[in-house]
Amino acid sequence: MAENLHLHKTHPEIVKRLKRADGHLRAIIEMVEAGRSCLEISQQLHAVEKAIGQAKKTLISDHLDHCLEDAVGGLGREQRRSIDEFKEITKYL
Repeated sequence: MAENLHLHKTHPEIVKRLKRADGHLRAIIEMVEAGRSCLEISQQLHAVEKAIGQAKKTLISDHLDHCLEDAVGGLGREQRRSIDEFKEITKYL
């Protein structure tokens, strides 16, 4: 399994963000069980959702910046433009 290790410099940041979201989600579960207001719970769920979404965006962006670059290598300028546009449009996911 070690030969399949796939790490990038952003992975520690992503792990940190996901662990924070995990702890936050556990607190939300406690809020639900304690009967806290739906507004409070919804606000906290929104925050967790945003944190996970940002982790996903960071992971995808990092993958495109590194793995896609390795796969396509030295393309010509015209071919390169399509790849660059693809990378740019993923920012809107």
